Amino acid sequence: MNKIEHIGIAVKNLDEANSLYETLFGIPPYKTESVDSEGVNTSFFKMGESKIELLEATNADSAIAKFIEKRGEGIHHIAYAVTDIKAELKRLKVEGFELINEEPKAGADHKWVAFLHPKSTKGVLVELCQDRE
Repeated sequence: MNKIEHIGIAVKNLDEANSLYETLFGIPPYKTESVDSEGVNTSFFKMGESKIELLEATNADSAIAKFIEKRGEGIHHIAYAVTDIKAELKRLKVEGFELINEEPKAGADHKWVAFLHPKSTKGVLVELCQDRE
C-alpha cells in the first residue's frame, strides 16, 4: 500500500455536508459524482496528498444508507492507494483477510476499488484503490 488515498465519510445530506466541509476547509469540493452501482452521490475535497470523500445514499438499500441507519453519520472507510489492486487482493487473501470484493470494480474518482471486510481488520472497512487507465 502506497498511502492513504482518502477517508470516506457517510452523510445524510450531501449539500449540507458540502457546506459544512467547505466552511471547515475553506475550499469547495473539487468533484461531485454519482455512483449508481453503489447507490451513492459523492463529493471529494483535496487535503494535501489525501482526500476526504463524502458519501450520501441515493436509495434505502445502499451500503451507506444501512451504515447510517445502524451507526449514524461519520467515518465509513479508509482507502489506501495501491499500484496493482489484483495482486494486492491475492496477497491479502493469502494472509487471511476476508475480501468483500474478490475482483476490483469501477468506483468514484476514476478508480478501481475493492473492500476488505471489517471483521478481518479490527472493525475498520478498508478500501483499496487503483487509478483506472
